[in-house]
Amino acid sequence: MRPSLPLLILSLSMLAAAAALRATAAPAARPNVVILLTDDQGTLDANCYGSTDLKTPNMDRLAAGGVRFTQAYGHTVCCPSRAALFTGRHPQRGGVRNWTQGDRHGSDRQNLFMAPEEVTLAEALKSAGYRTALFGKWHLGAQVGHGPLDQGFDEHFGHLSGFIDNYRHFFLHGRGYHDLYDGNTEIFRRDEYYPDMMIDRAVRFIEANKSAPFFMTVAFNLPHYPMQPTTKFKDAYADLPMPRRAYARMISSVDDHIGRVLDKLDATGLSDRTIVIFMSDNGHSIENNAGVSVDDHTSGYPRGHYYLANGGGGNSGPWIGNKGTFLEGGIRVPAIIRYPAKIPAGQVRDQIVTIMDWFPTVLDLCGVAPQASAPKLDGRSMARLLSDSKAASAHEVLHFAWGRNWAVRRGEWKLINVFNPRTNTTRVSLHNLDEAKPEVKDHAEEKPEIVRELTARHDAWARTVEPKN
Repeated sequence: MRPSLPLLILSLSMLAAAAALRATAAPAARPNVVILLTDDQGTLDANCYGSTDLKTPNMDRLAAGGVRFTQAYGHTVCCPSRAALFTGRHPQRGGVRNWTQGDRHGSDRQNLFMAPEEVTLAEALKSAGYRTALFGKWHLGAQVGHGPLDQGFDEHFGHLSGFIDNYRHFFLHGRGYHDLYDGNTEIFRRDEYYPDMMIDRAVRFIEANKSAPFFMTVAFNLPHYPMQPTTKFKDAYADLPMPRRAYARMISSVDDHIGRVLDKLDATGLSDRTIVIFMSDNGHSIENNAGVSVDDHTSGYPRGHYYLANGGGGNSGPWIGNKGTFLEGGIRVPAIIRYPAKIPAGQVRDQIVTIMDWFPTVLDLCGVAPQASAPKLDGRSMARLLSDSKAASAHEVLHFAWGRNWAVRRGEWKLINVFNPRTNTTRVSLHNLDEAKPEVKDHAEEKPEIVRELTARHDAWARTVEPKN
């Protein structure tokens, strides 16, 4: 017996209403996450940060579409900064207190790596259904069992050490060693420009995973030395003096590669639902020496081949210091986040944030709950700060440590402890960030009470971050 027309219409209406209810109740698709991590980019080295002698249209594009931070802190060098980024924790908790091994074949004779029990952002997102990839630099341990594929990344293409020559793909310090891997397979593609190879893989990864959520980190080898810009910029900035000229070419090279990633997100229609984070690991480098110092270098370069940073070129504005120091020029870095679906465009935040904060922020924005058994995070979510320009920073005190050196900042005061291995002595200096020439004067002798207070804060902190045996 056929149902009457009114009954049929009623039934269809009820089915449609039920379907609509299910659609409303279903969780929204999780956003993609892309981290663009530059290497040795100075505090103000982008046009949107005031370096008007640079051409950085893609960094500026991110700033125009998102939130730019003026007090963002990485670390003093790359290993601890990357550990902090991927774990959301002080690097000491995972045993990253000194340089990690770079050569998988063991020529650097080190046995240092990030503790495998550390839970990375890749692992946290992978457990929530994300496809994960790292393209570029790892520098948290080269031994088999301690690489990116062992810490939550489904794919890795890049190098395991601190840097490589962009054409020969060799680490160049000392006698050098070859360092280019696709997953756990060492590959040899001499004379191909490494940043191009990385971005080729990155855009292919976006295309292959455009229908499901993905987490991708692009950890550039730029503007880190050797100063090998793309062909497009090899003759650019001819009017700038050295070493700014060479450095500017590298900044525009990395900006151009960032543009390829952003263009791919646009072309696939993913930009609105992709969180893009841009940051540098530490301040600009002033490294400078005689170059290759041995005959028969493994790369084939002759003794004397120069590959370093020409003694500088970065811009830290009023701040002194550089990579390898705890002065602002060594640890304060450019940082931007863009997420059109939830974050306002073209805004600036002056509150303190750290590289550790990306971990909880990403989990918040992606709606991923931290695992109950996961280690304690030191980073704090920026979610409220992103939506409310008046929200307070979550960081009253900042702590940094590397080797036997350390620093602690509270308010306008920063105490820096530097160990000199040649003389086996330690020097403590106290700096003020609010002076007309910030950090230039040492106030340690005239402010002993502040030295004592900040030293006590460091000592208490150091006891809490020491890994438990």
